[in-house]
Amino acid sequence: MSSSNRYKRQIMSDLAGGNVESLDGSSIEENYDNFDDFANRSSREERHGLFRRAFDHDKVSPQQMEPELQKAIAQIKPKERDDVAREFFKQLKKRGLSEKDLEKQLGLSTHHASRMNADDVSKLASFAYHSHPDIFQDVMADQPALIKFLSNPLVGAALGAVASKWLHR
Repeated sequence: MSSSNRYKRQIMSDLAGGNVESLDGSSIEENYDNFDDFANRSSREERHGLFRRAFDHDKVSPQQMEPELQKAIAQIKPKERDDVAREFFKQLKKRGLSEKDLEKQLGLSTHHASRMNADDVSKLASFAYHSHPDIFQDVMADQPALIKFLSNPLVGAALGAVASKWLHR
C-alpha cells in the first residue's frame, strides 16, 4: 500500500473515530451551521489559518490537486470564477507577474479576469498551487466558494479536519 493510501486511510479513520487534533490550538468560539455559513461568517484570519494548514504540498500533490481544481472551477458561478481569477492576478502581481505575462506564460485565452473561462482560471490556480502555494492558500481563504466543490479524498480529508474543528456540534 502506498504512503498516500496509508495516510488517507489514517485520516479517514481518525475522523470517523472522532479523533481530531486542533489545527491551531485555539478554543472554538463559534459554531457554524454549514460550510456556506462558515465561509460567510468566519473571519479572514480564521480562514487563512485553516486553509494554510489544509492545503499543504506534502499532503496533496499538485498532480492530485489539478484535476480537482478543474472540476471545482467548472462548477462555481461565473461571478465567483471572475473573483477567483481577479484575486489570483492581484496576488501574483505583487510578486512581479503581470496579467499579460501570465496570459502568455500559461497560454490563457485572455488576461481580463471577467472574460476568462473555467479552463483559464484552472490554469491560473494550478500555476499558483505549483509555484506560489502561499498565494494559492490565501486566495482559497479569500474566495471560499471554490473549496466546497473539491472532492479528492486527500482534499476531503484536509477539509474534514477543518470541518470538524469549525462545524462541530
